[in-house]
Amino acid sequence: MTEHTHKQYDAELEEVRSRFLQMGGLVESQITGAIDGLANGDLASLERVIARDAEVNRFEIELDEACSHILARRQPTAGDLRMMITVIKMITDMERAGDEAEKIARMAKLIHEAGRMNMPAVELWHMANTVVTMLRKALDAFARLDAQAAAQVVRQDKGVDAEWQGVIRQLITYMIEDPRKISRSIELLFIAKALERIGDHAKNMCELVVYMVKGRDVRHTGVDNVEREAAAN
Repeated sequence: MTEHTHKQYDAELEEVRSRFLQMGGLVESQITGAIDGLANGDLASLERVIARDAEVNRFEIELDEACSHILARRQPTAGDLRMMITVIKMITDMERAGDEAEKIARMAKLIHEAGRMNMPAVELWHMANTVVTMLRKALDAFARLDAQAAAQVVRQDKGVDAEWQGVIRQLITYMIEDPRKISRSIELLFIAKALERIGDHAKNMCELVVYMVKGRDVRHTGVDNVEREAAAN
């Protein structure tokens, strides 16, 4: 590989990294926009979240094409190959996190269009803030090649799962005690499930970061093993 070709190759890799981080920033803004819209009832903001899902989808298609081009033309090896495999897989998780943000916005719109009538008093904000933080940390761990920071996000997902189970129990109780609250409870269940799935996608991306940095596939091995592998030399 000539010096000129090498510089081109490095520039292509950096462009993929940069575009993925831009996609992540967009998805993060989609999630926060949907959550804020749920809280304040800004229907125009919720409509923007729904409309911008198409932009997230374009990122997915463009990044897939860029990665395919690099794999076919450059035939990367070792760390570069792991980075490309990681990005290809992370793109899918990021796009699906964007889909969950769109679901939250759609459910929030239904809730506010109904005038928030018969709303159960369920706490979702801590869970929402946690998953946004997890996504932000996942992007930061990817950018800094920080396997240990990624492992911390995998650990955080346990707390999100526990909160999701708590929300299910609360909403079932509301539906049993007051049938008038069934419609709003179901919409809130969809929102809580979407938040839980965003946490799952952030966790998945962080397991991929550990693979990218350490060269070890830690998926489906448990959080304790992820932490061990992330800390290993």
